[in-house]
This record gives sequence, C-alpha cells and structure tokens, in this order.
Amino acid sequence: MSESADSRSNTLNFNIGVLGHVDSGKTSLARALSSTASTAAFDKSPQSRERGITLDLGFSSFTVDVPDHLRDNGGQQHYDSLQFTLVDCPGHASLIRTIIGGAQIIDLMMLVVDVVKGVQTQTAECLLIGELTCPRMVVILNKIDLLPPNKRQSAIEKMTKKMHRTLQSTRFKECPVIAVAAKPGGPEAPDTEEPHGVPELIELLKKQTYLPQRDPGGDLLMAVDHCFSIRGQGTVMTGTILQGSLAINDTLEIPSLKVIKKIKSVQMFRKPVSAAMQGDRVGVCVTQFDPKLLERGVVCTPGSLRTFYAAIISVRKISYFKGSLATRAKFHITVGHETVMARVMFFGLPPVGASEPPSDPTPPPSQPCSLESPFSFERQYLYQDEYVTGQREASPAAEPEQWALLEFERPVTCPSLCLVIGSKLDTDIHANVCRLAFQGRLLQGFGDKGYAETALPRLRIYKTKHKEGQVERVTDDYTVIGRNLFKKETNLQLFLGLKVTLSTGETGIVEGGFGQSGKFKIRIQEGLLPETKQLLSSTSKKKGKGGSKGGAANEEEPKTESQPVGIHLHFKRYVFDPHKKMVQS
Repeated sequence: MSESADSRSNTLNFNIGVLGHVDSGKTSLARALSSTASTAAFDKSPQSRERGITLDLGFSSFTVDVPDHLRDNGGQQHYDSLQFTLVDCPGHASLIRTIIGGAQIIDLMMLVVDVVKGVQTQTAECLLIGELTCPRMVVILNKIDLLPPNKRQSAIEKMTKKMHRTLQSTRFKECPVIAVAAKPGGPEAPDTEEPHGVPELIELLKKQTYLPQRDPGGDLLMAVDHCFSIRGQGTVMTGTILQGSLAINDTLEIPSLKVIKKIKSVQMFRKPVSAAMQGDRVGVCVTQFDPKLLERGVVCTPGSLRTFYAAIISVRKISYFKGSLATRAKFHITVGHETVMARVMFFGLPPVGASEPPSDPTPPPSQPCSLESPFSFERQYLYQDEYVTGQREASPAAEPEQWALLEFERPVTCPSLCLVIGSKLDTDIHANVCRLAFQGRLLQGFGDKGYAETALPRLRIYKTKHKEGQVERVTDDYTVIGRNLFKKETNLQLFLGLKVTLSTGETGIVEGGFGQSGKFKIRIQEGLLPETKQLLSSTSKKKGKGGSKGGAANEEEPKTESQPVGIHLHFKRYVFDPHKKMVQS
C-alpha cells in the first residue's frame, strides 16, 4: 500500500477543461490527446453516442514528463510525471449547467473553435464561464484539414488575429492560439489518418502548466460524475476532489441520500492509492448502495454541507447579458453542482447621506461605502426593483455594490461562499444571445424550511414610501383637515403619530380620522404661518364662490385650485417586518 500511496504523490494532476461550441471537435481532440480513458470518458449515454455529441462531463487522461519549470519548484514536492486530466465539457446549449458544474475544477481551459465557423454563441458563453472560473486559457483552432491547402496558412493567420481581437477585453487577452486537425476527414473517417498538430499542442500545454494551489486541509468535497457497483466489493463513485482530502477507512456523507459510507478502496486512473487530495481525479469504492440513486452530485465530510431553501448572495451582472435583472423574476441558479429555479430580490446600500427616510430610533453602525462591504444583518439595505447598472461608459467597477435574496424552488446542497451563476436557460437555444445573467458568491444560506418567518425578519431591507394629499380646510391655528392622502378603506390607526410636512413648510402630526371618507386631522405643533392661513382662507372662499351657477367664478377656479397646500408623508417600511410597521426618524 505504501508503494501505491507513493505513486500518487509523485504525479501532479492538472485539470484541463475542453470547452467550445457544439460540433467544434472537442471530443475528437480529447481522444487524440488521451492515452487512458477513465470510466466516465467519452459519453456513456446512448443518446449521446447516437448523436455524436458529449452529454456529460467526459474525463480522460494522459501522462507526460514533468516540464523543467515544474521540476524546480522551490523545494516543494518533487513530481516525476505530469498527468493531464481532460474534462470534456458538453457544447450543447441546453447543457450549459453541466459546463458550469465542471468549470469549478478546471486549472486551464482549452477553448476549441471550428476554424471555418469562428466564434459562435456557445463559444462566447464558454469564454464567460472560463473568465468566472479559470485563470488560464489556450485557444485551439480545430478542423484545419477542411481548409484548402493553398489558402490554409492565411486562413489560420486571419482567424488567429480575429481571436486575439475577441479576447482583447477579457482576462485571456495574451493567450496562445494553436491550429490542429484532431480528426482529419471528420468523425466518420477511418482512424488511419494521423491527427495534425497534436504533439505541438502537448508541448504548448506543458509550457502552460503551473502548480495549482492544492490544499489537503479542510472538509472533503468531491464532485461525483459517475456511479456503478462492483459485485462483492461495493459501490464505486468517480469524480474530482474539489476541496480537502480522503483516505481509506474515512467516512463520507452522501447528502442527497442522507447516508454515511465508509471508504474501502481508492483508485486514480486504475492504479490503487491509499489517499487523494484536492484536484485529484479518483474512483472511491464505498460500502454498497444503489448507484442509480446518485448518478451525479457531491459527497463530503459528514455534516459539512448544508441544505438551503434560500440564500443571500453578492451579485454582479454579466455585461454581455442584454435583458434587465428584475426583482421577483425567476432565474436558473447554478450553485455547487446543482441548477435550480429561484425567485430573486435585489437590494443595495442606502444612498450616501440618505436623509429621507432616516433610520429607525436604533440606527446600526455607520455604513461605509467601501468597494467590498461585507453583508451583515446589522445593516440597513434599500430594496431595488431591479439590478442597478453603472454608467455605460464607466467600468463595471462603477456599478454600486449589490446583493440578492434567492428563494429556491427546491432545496440545494452546497458549501458556503461557493460560486453562484444566474442564467436564463429557457431562452431559445438557437437565439444568438448570452444566457448567463449574473454571478456572485453565496454569503448566507437559510437551512430552515420556515425561513420566511424565522430568518427573513432579521433582514433589514426597506422600501421608501411617499404619499401626497392636500389640505381641505383650517379648523384652527393648530389644526387642519387633510384629504387624498389615504384611501377610504385605509386603516388610519397605522398612521397615527406619523410626521407630515406641508408644502408651505410647516410640520405636523397625523392625529386621527375625520368622518368616513378617508379625511384626517393634522396637528401643527408650531401653529400655521400667517401666509398659509391667508392662502387657505382665499382658497376656501374661492371654492365657496365656485358653487354658484355663474361662469365667471368657475373660470377663476383652476387658478386657485392649482395651488392648494400639499401634504407630504415620507416613511419607510421593512419588506420582511411581520408587523408592516411604518418607520420615520
């Protein structure tokens, strides 16, 4: 066993995601590069074999000598060989969720582009996912055998320039571009023809490798992509360790099945090992369970993952998404390795120096508008009808910091702080539009089914409200009767004691109702100003006149009626306050 454990430690595993538009030749490229195919490799699903399209994340690997720049790694671990694990992500538009699931474990991205067709819709979406999840990329112009030999070189140069232009505004602007023909003659051609450019590609990949940050510490989290049973031994789960490590005799939890299993044996690409860590691609044999119950999903250290019914995330709009992001809209949310529908509510920081409406009598600590202000239940937030975008010409950094409450249609199991991507996957897959809408991190999850009653009232998100009415008449120097501020059916008790401002400058308090038609009494503590009294008495006199049958008085009326004394009521209401209380300073 010690020998096999040793063999694990001397091989560096480097995960390469092979992404691209459907039919760009990703699987043929992975096949051309690979010497060993792991169990999940090359489309185990029959519908995929019929169509020749990758449906699930296929995994395969090949091993090369360690390049010099990794040999001398400053006294860190010594590696004898470098294993490239190729994660062949689907290119079918409707399967974008699978790509996002795979992208979290990728160290380098190979973006495969059909040299004849260039960048297509999904190519652009793959590029976006790469930007969110991956530090490095190599662009592969595939199918160069389809170009006429006399024009081949100029066509490749032209497409290379075009790709560099496309990548100019992304984090991959300096990335290398290489031309290959992974399967000359296309998928139907016999295998006798050698692929072009593959040895050069392998050399390029070796140059692009780096020592990924691998940390064996922390809780285990493993993404499982395939599951099968071996009679007499147990059930085998294959996948990639996203964080932590595992060893023989450890226990692990399958959260979706709510069961805990003991690890009996571990393999890495068909070689037995005693332990494995973050970034490794493994097969783990555990005590028997029905493999049909877990085709894809996650396993973890017992108790380390939580199931959430709702969550608060930080949020940034993806600039290529054309629609608006509206509160109450539903989006497909990809979180951990699940995609689920959720209703979204956006909120942000109150405007700087917001005097209207001020906070309630116990204000939270002051709210610095730093670039990365952490979310806190202690702070106050402003409800937004939609995500607020920055000025067009400004950089995305000019967008105000914003958060969202996600309410999932079914509970999701994931680690906290994981990447969250919101998309509109129901958009027509043939429409040439980006369906990735926003991205963020999960900051706070709600694991209680009754979170709306137990947790949301702690969330201090408010809406500002403004009502306007008019003074109907003066009762005395300190009291006026108002109208049009409330509907007839409004419960006036809720508004008693709230402060109002007259358009002439006085402030008063709502003292009670007056009659049955929604009119109300306002007490002006400081008394009415003389000019207000004059204005109000002239308005009521003119109104009195207007009652006669004569036309002259009626002609005059609009002048005076257009200048009644207005009543303004400002307050805020916390969205999740069960008592629906109105708050003023």
